[in-house]
Amino acid sequence: MSDTATTLPAAEALALSALITPADKGIASRVLAKTGGGNVTLFAFDAGQGLSEHTAPFDALVMVIEGALTLTIGGSAVAATPGTVVRMPANVPHALEASTPTKMLLVMLRATA
Repeated sequence: MSDTATTLPAAEALALSALITPADKGIASRVLAKTGGGNVTLFAFDAGQGLSEHTAPFDALVMVIEGALTLTIGGSAVAATPGTVVRMPANVPHALEASTPTKMLLVMLRATA
């Protein structure tokens, strides 16, 4: 049995933007892959939507595909736009808010023992 779960077909090039449908005045998400070492999730936020402050026990990477958002990491604001990547360190409070309709990829990197 494989330790990998995925919702994507193998050996096929797919447009990230087409893999998720934004929710009007809301947030949509789709897990693209998940393993014991982490997971990859695609998010779509309508303008003004976001995630409230929280922490995670592992590093995460945010990559903006379209739109714009502001991440607050450890109290510091970071603007993210298409083509940028932002690392959120483990155990540091973080939040985000989309200023325009935004699609982003979240890669969570779990440490394995």
